[in-house]
Amino acid sequence: MYRYFWVIIISFLIFSCNEKQKKKSLKNSLPKGQWTVERANKWYNELDWLVGCNFVPSNAINQLEMWQEDTFSPELIDKELGWAEDLGFNTLRVFLHYLPWKEDKAGFYERVDQFLEICKKHNIRVMLIFFDDVWHPNPVSGKQPEPTKGVHNSGWVQSPGTAILKDLESHETSLKAYIQQTMERYAQDSRVLIWDLYNEPANPNQASYGDIELENKEQFSLKLLKMAFAWAREINPSQPICSDVWRAGSLNLDKIDIIDKFCYENSDVINFHSYYGPETTEKMVELLSASGRPLMCTEYMARTAGSTFETILPIFKEHKVAAYNWGLVNGKSNTIYPWHSWEHPFPNEPEIWFHDILREDGTPFSKEEVQFIKNSIGQKNLN
Repeated sequence: MYRYFWVIIISFLIFSCNEKQKKKSLKNSLPKGQWTVERANKWYNELDWLVGCNFVPSNAINQLEMWQEDTFSPELIDKELGWAEDLGFNTLRVFLHYLPWKEDKAGFYERVDQFLEICKKHNIRVMLIFFDDVWHPNPVSGKQPEPTKGVHNSGWVQSPGTAILKDLESHETSLKAYIQQTMERYAQDSRVLIWDLYNEPANPNQASYGDIELENKEQFSLKLLKMAFAWAREINPSQPICSDVWRAGSLNLDKIDIIDKFCYENSDVINFHSYYGPETTEKMVELLSASGRPLMCTEYMARTAGSTFETILPIFKEHKVAAYNWGLVNGKSNTIYPWHSWEHPFPNEPEIWFHDILREDGTPFSKEEVQFIKNSIGQKNLN
C-alpha cells in the first residue's frame, strides 16, 4: 500500500511538470510581440459590444479622394458620422493610403487628426488600415475618375499598388516609415481602437482587374504582410494588431491558404470577413473561436448574397463578435450595386441594395432595417 502511495505521488508530480512545460511551450510559441490570449481578452472584455461600418464619405470614390487635401471633407464627414452615431455605431473601419502619406506627410497627419477628432465627437473609435489588395492595382494621385455608372466600387484603389508591391526592396524604407511613423503618432491615442495592417492580402480581383493584376501576387503580398507585422511589433502600440482572415469559408483551418494562416496565427485578435448567409457565418464563428481570441468580423452585409443585418447581427451579438458592415452612405463608391455589376452594369438603382445603409440625405434604404439595427444595439427608436 505504501509503495502504491508513492507511485501515485510521483505520477502526479510528473503530470504537473508536463502540464507546466506544455503551458510554457505554448507561451513561448507565440510569434514575437503577439499579445497573449489572456491580454487580448482582457482588452476586449473591457469594451462595449463593437458595432460599426467600413466608412468612406459619400463624396469620395476611394481612399485618395478621402485623404488628399483638395477633396478632404470634414464638414461632410461630421454630418455622416452624426448619422452613424444615431444608429448606435461606436466604431469605424477606415482605409488609409500610402500615396497621400508619402506626398504630404504633415498635411496627411493633420487630416487624420481632424478625422479622429470628429470621430471622438461622435463617440466613435477607429480601426485604421495601412495596406489593401482590393480593386484597381495602379493607384495614381491627383484628381480621381468619376464613378462608372451602375458598377460596384469602380474607383477603389490598392495600397501601395502593383508598382511598389513588385519592388518592395526599393521601397522598404519608406513603407516601414509609413507604418511606424503613423503608429508612433497614435500608439497611445484612445481614439484609435486597433490596427488592421493589410486588407485582403493577395486578393486576385479576377472579375474586375484580373487581366492587369500582378503575376504571382501572393508571394509579394505575403512578403509585405510579414514585413508589416514585424514593423508594427517594433513599435508595440497600446492597441492590438491584426490582419484579415478573409477566405475561411471552407470552414477548415487545415485547408486555409498560407496568407490566411499567417494572419490567424499572428494577429492579436481574429479579424475575419464573411459575406455568407447565417449558417456559414455561424460556423465560421465557431471555427475561429478555437483560437481563444476575440473575434471581429470586419466585413459583412451583402443583402442579395444572403448576408443581412437581420440574419447576421443576432449571431454576432450572441457571441460578442465585433461587427463592421460594408458601407454607411450611398455615394461615389457605388457599393449599392453587387459585385457582378462589373460584368453586367446596372442601368438603374437596384431594388435591393447590396451594401450601404443611408441615402445621401440621411434617409434609410430601409426604415425597418435601421430600426432593427438600433434595437439590436439598444438605441432609441427611429424618429
